[in-house]
Amino acid sequence: MAIVAFLWTRSAQDSGLTSSSNAPDDAAKVAAAFSLQQTVPALQAWFAEAGTYAGASLPPSNGVTLVRADAASFCIQAGTGPNVQHLAGPAGNAPIDGPC
Repeated sequence: MAIVAFLWTRSAQDSGLTSSSNAPDDAAKVAAAFSLQQTVPALQAWFAEAGTYAGASLPPSNGVTLVRADAASFCIQAGTGPNVQHLAGPAGNAPIDGPC
């Protein structure tokens, strides 16, 4: 995950897409978005087995927090401060800036 963020930041800097002052924030947002997208399959597997998102849990080591889970939907978030991203599922296709 850190490698992806580093490479994206490096590529963006080389192409002039980001200033060096925004690079750490951009990298943190990319890392948070990547973590969120990697977590969705685990929640989908839970739903496939349990028929609900309620009661699902995530390992604390992946940096993603399960903020809300009910019978039909969930909201997960990752990142800190201004770099928080969230993904509302199951229909959420891409992480969005801000908390759940």
